Amino acid sequence: MWAPLNFTLLWSKLFLSASLAFAAVFFFLTFFPFSQKRKELPAKKKMQPQERNEHTYSLGTGKAIAVLTSGGDAQGMNAAVRAVVRVGIYTGAKVYFVHEGYQGLVDGGNNIKEATWESVSMMLQLGGTVIGSARCQDFRTREGRLKAARNLVKRGVTNLCVIGGDGSLTGADTFRAEWSGLLADLVKTGGITADEAKKSGFLNIVGMVGSIDNDFCGTDMTIGTDSALHRIMEIVDAITTTAQSHQRTFVLEVMGRHCGYLALVTSLACGADWVFIPESPPEDDWEEHLCRRLTETRGRGSRLNIIIVAEGAIDKHGKAITSEDIKSLVVKRLGYDTRVTILGHVQRGGTPSAFDRILGSRMGVEAVMALLEGTPDSPACVVSLSGNQAVRLPLMECVQVTKDVTTAMKEGRFDDAVKLRGRSFQNNWNVYKLLAHVRPPSTKSGYNLAVLNVGAPAAGMNAAVRSTVRIGIIHGHRMLAVYDGFEGLAEGKVEEIGWAGVGGWTGLGGSKLGTKRTLPKKYFEQISATISDFSIHGLIIIGGFEAFTGSLEMIDGRAKFEELCIPICVIPATVSNNVPGSDFSIGADTALNTITMTCDRIKQSAAGTKRRVFIIETMGGYCGYLATMAGLAAGADAAYIYEDPFTIRDLQINVEHLTEKMKTTVKRGLVLRNEKCNDNYTTDFIFNLYSEEGKGIFDCRKNVLGHMQQGGTPTPFDRNFGTKMGTKAVAWITGKIKECSRHGRIFANTADSACLLGMRRRSLVFQPLAELKEQTDFDHRLPKEQWWLKLRPILKILAKYKIDLDTSEKAHLEHITRKRVSMESNI
Repeated sequence: MWAPLNFTLLWSKLFLSASLAFAAVFFFLTFFPFSQKRKELPAKKKMQPQERNEHTYSLGTGKAIAVLTSGGDAQGMNAAVRAVVRVGIYTGAKVYFVHEGYQGLVDGGNNIKEATWESVSMMLQLGGTVIGSARCQDFRTREGRLKAARNLVKRGVTNLCVIGGDGSLTGADTFRAEWSGLLADLVKTGGITADEAKKSGFLNIVGMVGSIDNDFCGTDMTIGTDSALHRIMEIVDAITTTAQSHQRTFVLEVMGRHCGYLALVTSLACGADWVFIPESPPEDDWEEHLCRRLTETRGRGSRLNIIIVAEGAIDKHGKAITSEDIKSLVVKRLGYDTRVTILGHVQRGGTPSAFDRILGSRMGVEAVMALLEGTPDSPACVVSLSGNQAVRLPLMECVQVTKDVTTAMKEGRFDDAVKLRGRSFQNNWNVYKLLAHVRPPSTKSGYNLAVLNVGAPAAGMNAAVRSTVRIGIIHGHRMLAVYDGFEGLAEGKVEEIGWAGVGGWTGLGGSKLGTKRTLPKKYFEQISATISDFSIHGLIIIGGFEAFTGSLEMIDGRAKFEELCIPICVIPATVSNNVPGSDFSIGADTALNTITMTCDRIKQSAAGTKRRVFIIETMGGYCGYLATMAGLAAGADAAYIYEDPFTIRDLQINVEHLTEKMKTTVKRGLVLRNEKCNDNYTTDFIFNLYSEEGKGIFDCRKNVLGHMQQGGTPTPFDRNFGTKMGTKAVAWITGKIKECSRHGRIFANTADSACLLGMRRRSLVFQPLAELKEQTDFDHRLPKEQWWLKLRPILKILAKYKIDLDTSEKAHLEHITRKRVSMESNI
């Protein structure tokens, strides 16, 4: 009895201790609510950037900034102007509009006006430039620049932001170089006082490139290029339908007097038969090649031909190749019904794309930071885009390389001209040449590659499948299409697909192969049998998070099933942009544009209504990419996401912020909510909260966008991105199959034989799937680190919240001649 008695006593004491502990915790939670503690944690997380930085909202105190747009207009310029004005005011600086470009700077008077926060409201969705642009001969003279200098000095402006092309930026650099001399002359003539000259001792210049041609060296994309591609693709898609109906050949002329970027990317995005660009003229016998190419296309069953011509297209001898010349050739040699469409200035017009709005906003923020950090020794710089990073480059280095391209073309050094355009242009040209000019080999490789879509459909998947199939055929492989994802692979839904089988797929949304979320683990035996039956030597899997997790399961299955020991390549394609290992996924840009355009229309619906706030729910699962980036592009007042925890106090602050906003001339508010940002603060809850708190001040409306975000035709970005990713994946998997081939048998079981192809910062890289497991939050289907989270402070600052801007990764001055060329190596 002794031992059991002791044991019972021990348990009694433990039970009593546990009860007392529970009571203490209950008492603490009852009288000292934990909600206060919960609020502190996110707040500390948000304060980290402030702990690292000086207060950015006092950087501009006592300084003045002027912003102007010059040269040709470009969609997205207004987003850049808006960002410069609002971030300038946020830093404590005075900001001035200069209307009508350099002409307004010379004329002064009402052309130079102080900007307010409200004066740039509702600008994001407008094309062109609200502050005007003009060609200015006066500024080319010293007398004109003297007037411009006086106008700036009188207003205390020593920081000038110029948005334009290379001519506009060159003029700005000349202005800066002459500044001290101009001030000395003005003091002599009494135009300004010696004290005013002393206060304006040096002039800082920062440029942003606004040009639809993307003809400025040093940046991957100029402001306006993506929007111009949107206009072009809308027209090409419309023309394609009528061309198919009548079996016609269409010759489309796009802008690009000295640069073929628009023509080149358009040809990739629509699967054109031929493209003429000034940087790389065709060979002397191009007429024969063109006619043979068109005939071969028709021979494969195509009912149309598309030829894209840049307006500056030339032959090897510098003679212009016009649209009419090409039409006459096709009609005379082939007798095809041929039409010419010259797109003209429609390419400059219309609403800016989401990409251009975000690009303009990011560049505007970086431009202000560069101006306020400038010293008399700082060279004039231009804010550029490299991969997905903002960089600062010496302005005149970029201008010089841009001029070098023109010189190279004049001297007939066309290979040099293509190289000088930069890695992005070069890679596009290499991919085009592979798809349009390389004939499939007569001898086969003996390898069979299978391609399948997994997960939810995403616009651009079909473009990736098309390039995968065609590049595979060019490599001599037998290409197999797998229908309905892993489930279809298990059921043997596999068939050979040829060149013509993917014709016209670039512009199609959704997934022509069919896609399911089913994971492969429970089908390993059937999948192994299918791989064996069809002698599949490599798998290219295009899809979202299920493609990633399903491929990891395939790797685990290699231990039991030898048939799974084949190279695997995953190409991320999902609107949620939540696949680890890649900053961008195919389809996310299309969804982002859909959300942005819908927000524009929703905001416009309140044009005749005073004081209205819209609550809009976006897709994305737990990933807040769409909500955040659409918030930047549409000018949202708040974007609620899972990755940035928020409390009822944060919601209260947002309501109070909107209440203050309604007292200004801006009577509309926009709030975005990611679908899974919070289990309790649902869209209905937020709508009801805003409706209740806004009574008598504003009313609310809510919209759940739903699956419209997954639909639609893919944007030029997604078509081009999908095309390049498919091309790169086939090149990699071909090499990996050869590497793993032993005596005619493929055996791949190393970590690097199953990779994901993704864009990381400035590079397209292959990363072993096994290594990406450590970077993944599987419970919430998210990468543990996401680059775009650093853009959230910009969204809040542009919405007039007083928070600190995280400049821990601010752009440093680089040199164009030393830039790392690694993003897209030649294929």
